[in-house]
Amino acid sequence: MITIPSVTEGKTDAELIAEVLKGDLGSFEPIVARYSPRLFGTARRYARRESEVEDIVQEIWSKVFQKLSTWRGDAPFEHWLMRLAVHTCYDFLRQHKRNREDTLTDLTREEEDWLERFAADPGQAPEDADAARLLVARLLEQLSPASRLVITLLEIEDRSVKEIAAITGWSVPLVKVRAFRARAEMQKCLRRVAQEKYL
Repeated sequence: MITIPSVTEGKTDAELIAEVLKGDLGSFEPIVARYSPRLFGTARRYARRESEVEDIVQEIWSKVFQKLSTWRGDAPFEHWLMRLAVHTCYDFLRQHKRNREDTLTDLTREEEDWLERFAADPGQAPEDADAARLLVARLLEQLSPASRLVITLLEIEDRSVKEIAAITGWSVPLVKVRAFRARAEMQKCLRRVAQEKYL
């Protein structure tokens, strides 16, 4: 079967955006197809339920469409898009604060085993264990929205302080202060859980 290439296939982001801004709404679809996988990956770092992830991505695309004319083209569209995505995820965290006490009450056996090893000797508890990753996800849910955002960008996405400042609009010193506080907040949560379980 012969496939006919789409008229929008192979066009740059700038070309597609220019067409959308001229009224060709069909040119928005290739942009959505191009960047949705990345947006879903980002949203999954901030929300647990797939329905929430879908809502976040929908909200991001809605904002992108509304604000598309504000992209100036002096930096890659992807940078502009990801900054808007991170801000939308941060808004989600602030609007959907969960009961922080509930998420650490029902640990799995694997998480309890890892936590027990950590409580006995932090250096001997493997950081890359699945149980450690699950526990980190639970701990992240305990953090304030700003702390969770900065830890996710800094430690999970491995972004530099300068990149985080550019994405969030915070100053470099503020990012450093928030990172310091976020790490302290996370350690406090981990110590509290360890004490509750093993002391």
